[in-house]
Amino acid sequence: MSEDRVSSAREAIGALRGHEAWAIIRRSTRAGDRDTVGLVGGRRRVVESLMDVELATGVPETNHIADTLLAIPFRQVRERGFEAHDDGTPLVVVDVESEREFTVAEIVNAIDDIEVTFSDRGGFETDDDEYAKLVESVITDEIGQGEGANLVIGRHYRATIEDWDADKALAVFRRLLERERGAYWTFVFFTGDRYLIGASPERHVTVHGGDVRMNPISGTFRLGDGTDLKPRLMDFLHDEKEIYELFMVVDEELKMMCDICTKGGQVLGPFLKPMSRLIHTEYLLAGRTSRDPRAVLRDSMYAATVTGSPVENACRLIKQYESEGRGYYGAALAILGRDNDGEPVVDSPIVIRTADVGVDGRLTVTAGATLVRDSDAAYEVAETHAKAGGILSAFGLVPPAPTPTGSHMTVAELVNDEDVLLALNARNRRLSGFWLTDQAGTPPDPRLRGKHVVVVDGEDDFVNMLRHVLGVLGLTSEVIRHDDYASATHDPVLDAADLVIVGPGPGDPRDDADPKMQVMRAVVDRLLAREQPFLAVCLGHQALCQRLGLELGFKDIVFQGTQSPVEIDGRTERVGFYNTFVGRATGALPPGVEIAADPETGDIHLLKGPHYRGIQFHAESILTQHGYDLVHDLVRDLVR
Repeated sequence: MSEDRVSSAREAIGALRGHEAWAIIRRSTRAGDRDTVGLVGGRRRVVESLMDVELATGVPETNHIADTLLAIPFRQVRERGFEAHDDGTPLVVVDVESEREFTVAEIVNAIDDIEVTFSDRGGFETDDDEYAKLVESVITDEIGQGEGANLVIGRHYRATIEDWDADKALAVFRRLLERERGAYWTFVFFTGDRYLIGASPERHVTVHGGDVRMNPISGTFRLGDGTDLKPRLMDFLHDEKEIYELFMVVDEELKMMCDICTKGGQVLGPFLKPMSRLIHTEYLLAGRTSRDPRAVLRDSMYAATVTGSPVENACRLIKQYESEGRGYYGAALAILGRDNDGEPVVDSPIVIRTADVGVDGRLTVTAGATLVRDSDAAYEVAETHAKAGGILSAFGLVPPAPTPTGSHMTVAELVNDEDVLLALNARNRRLSGFWLTDQAGTPPDPRLRGKHVVVVDGEDDFVNMLRHVLGVLGLTSEVIRHDDYASATHDPVLDAADLVIVGPGPGDPRDDADPKMQVMRAVVDRLLAREQPFLAVCLGHQALCQRLGLELGFKDIVFQGTQSPVEIDGRTERVGFYNTFVGRATGALPPGVEIAADPETGDIHLLKGPHYRGIQFHAESILTQHGYDLVHDLVRDLVR
């Protein structure tokens, strides 16, 4: 590294700060064989919608990095029709006027290591005891009442910095470059009205010439002081709570991939992602799309790892449990550009492990834990501290992560240890082989080719995965949302279908006043009266049970994101459940109805009638080992 290059980097940073908005970004997708940092600056403007962002066209100039840089706030999720506090955080567009590239070492040496001091060192606004109570409330009142499989509720660390300016922002960024590892983006981004500084481990979405990638991360192992790392990591890798927490977010992002991509999504992994204080588990999802890259950003707002699942209901609950808007937390940054052939390129990280600092020095760091049915409140509290610790340490608010000691293995050696890799990859033995392979070459069933399916959506994007499986089988499909359903308009559509699927969704199937349940029941009644072939899934299955006079009740153990063995046609299948409520047969069955149920609890997992089937499980889920075959059998039996 020459003094000339360091001097050049220092001058480039000085010139960069002359722009209305600017950023310095280390991207894992950019580095390749080089460890480089990109400097981009330009004019700032604010738009209302992602579709208001103009896309550049044509073949770019040599060494092109970006056309546009975006800061997308969480409130933008309302573009999908989802709920969010409107805190006024702007959707910032930076039209790039200059771009440079340097090595990490050159940038580190070009930035002065300035001390950051505070007039108020602050702390978490919600203290540990309050957050623990919130965790327990979410598990009992939401997940335990059928409102979703998991939920992420953030807590805010606030402080006030003395004499805050760009030099101090750069110094914090330098510390992240020096200390943090494993980040997808490490960045400082001056949006024109605030500084976003972070080291986000998680990709939101990338698009390159039609190739789409998503990267769900969940499951958190805290390194601590490094004592007995391998035995603790092996215990973590066998922890069922951590395993299913990751499986649930993979299911949720597959829903998005099946919407965005014409050929669904293939699941690759799992992998370990080591960082300074944590090791995460992750998968990579891959697919192909022809959709406008701005629409890809819009339709993937936002990952289940920062919202929960189903995402739509999770956003509603976030608005209920969080007293204010999220700003940029849990949302996304994005670079929009073009490759050497002029094809669109999108690179977008999730805004986590990030400080949001106003020009007045008011700092906010938000961290949240993924809450599931068997979360431990104290563990989740500790997880928020660990997640916030990396960025807070760069400001000097908490000590830097300790160097692992007391273990004979380094972290790098540990993540490549053969026992660790075997334990990690053993997880896939329980998953659907359909999603772990490329489905593009799967031949359709000639008996089903061209048949048409109408899906009534109960507010769960599992319908996207169902539609993908149906498409691979050779069927066409369309969706009617429960809140769009109008009998005069949609009953003729239902009547003309070869098959109707009454789909899944959150909620209490016993609630007579719920408009969604009124729609689901009305649709089931019509299909029964017309003797029309239909398949009822999860919430739809519960509506079918209710209309047949079967009892509905709470499950003894909530099955939100659970794989369980069931007996189907004389064989044992491991299938994925996302349910709090269940149908039970406590008396005589209606004529012509057969059930398969748990012999101990009486919980019905499969119901067969003359022209219909009801399944409590999700055959389309990655948690159902032979889901493709099960859907095939169900549809083939119903579509004559």
